[in-house]
Amino acid sequence: MVLPLMSTAIVWFRNDLRLRHNAVLYKAINRHEQVIPVYIFDNHYFETNEFGFKKTGPFRAKFLIEAVADLRRNLESFGGQLLVEKGDSATVLKTLSQQYHVEAIYAQKEVCAEELAIEQAVTKSVSCPLDFTWTSTLLQPENLPLSIAELPDIFTDFRKKCEKYVPIETELKPINAIKCPENIPHHEIPDLNALGLEEPEVDTERILDFKGGETEAWNRLNQYFWQSEELSKYKHKRNGLLGADYSSKFSPWLALGCISPVSIYHEVKRFEKRIIKNESTYWLVFELLWHDYFRFVCAKYGNMIFWPGGIRNEKIKWKWNAELFEKWRLGQTGVPFVDANMKELLQTGFMSNRGRQNVASFLVKDLGIDWRAGASWFESQLIDYDVCSNYGNWNYIAGIGNDPRDERYFNVVWQAKKYDANAAFIKTWLPALEHLCAEHAIEPWKTNDKLMHYPKPIVQGRFMK
Repeated sequence: MVLPLMSTAIVWFRNDLRLRHNAVLYKAINRHEQVIPVYIFDNHYFETNEFGFKKTGPFRAKFLIEAVADLRRNLESFGGQLLVEKGDSATVLKTLSQQYHVEAIYAQKEVCAEELAIEQAVTKSVSCPLDFTWTSTLLQPENLPLSIAELPDIFTDFRKKCEKYVPIETELKPINAIKCPENIPHHEIPDLNALGLEEPEVDTERILDFKGGETEAWNRLNQYFWQSEELSKYKHKRNGLLGADYSSKFSPWLALGCISPVSIYHEVKRFEKRIIKNESTYWLVFELLWHDYFRFVCAKYGNMIFWPGGIRNEKIKWKWNAELFEKWRLGQTGVPFVDANMKELLQTGFMSNRGRQNVASFLVKDLGIDWRAGASWFESQLIDYDVCSNYGNWNYIAGIGNDPRDERYFNVVWQAKKYDANAAFIKTWLPALEHLCAEHAIEPWKTNDKLMHYPKPIVQGRFMK
């Protein structure tokens, strides 16, 4: 007697490294008798880009490794297993689909060029159907009151059309069990060395100690919402620069899908019912809509998000100066607020939103350097790198994206005085400058010739006037 083969599907985890409210996993479990959860460290994401940086640098990679390890533990707690592979996604999935007689492969739908190219390669290589599900936004595309092609080019117009009228889906029911084939091999998760990277020296004294994974994402949410109730102060503190709680800090976990925007939204609503509903609770959802918007922008404009002229296809001749760019990258511009933020990024893989706007504006508007170099450095370094938000924001700052104002410029000295009024942030990341300024009774926001041991500004921008 020949027993029939069990219905088997692959769940290909991409940037959705969670169990809670994961439509991809949920769909596969409910349609098939057994599933094979797979994560692939695709070689493409560890190559060196045109500017000489690893596409995924050590901080990002460390956070990713932690997230994959946490996903494995969580799957095991429900009786499942995670098959971890390293290589080319199309080759790996072709081999696995044949080996396990897979009926279908389920995965998260992505929108940008490199991710779509991988999807196409997988589609061509396997003989079974692929089922892609949109899982990365608060609003679902099919619920929008307009098509992606009709997406407004100004965020405020998008928000007004959607925030009060588009329903937010309910969270999926919790998963009870995961059944996997018994012969799934237990491959070790690659370490940084295996990915061609070195262990970073993480500075955890001056920022939140970020750890990857769904467990840590919910730990952070519980601390920020329920233990400290910091959510109630979010709008008034979100432009901060120092400390763990000046913002939610959800972005690293959102970037890898360790937590869903839908889950965060429903937790906000619970907070509003139990604790308080105010400007701050609204503003966190407002920021989730920005996150959605950039993803929809990428779906609308495709590769234009990476063009020199951005989605507006502006005819701008960006210049390239390797020496100036390197000084910017290493925090050696001679402009304290820029340098302090770039030091933080260099030493931690993180930077505040206020800092990102200022350093990006400085690179593009004061140095005139190709914005794509800055975006590529952020891509390599940021633990919360998300292709849509990163390149969308750089388009925005460079004046080639979604911004109704033709001239967006950040005066970095004025910004430092406003958002770092006592220079606590500058002094934290540039301790030597603190002593020099104290010695010469000089304001730390702006250097001058008396500070012989601190670099003179590499450019006399508008901020110096």
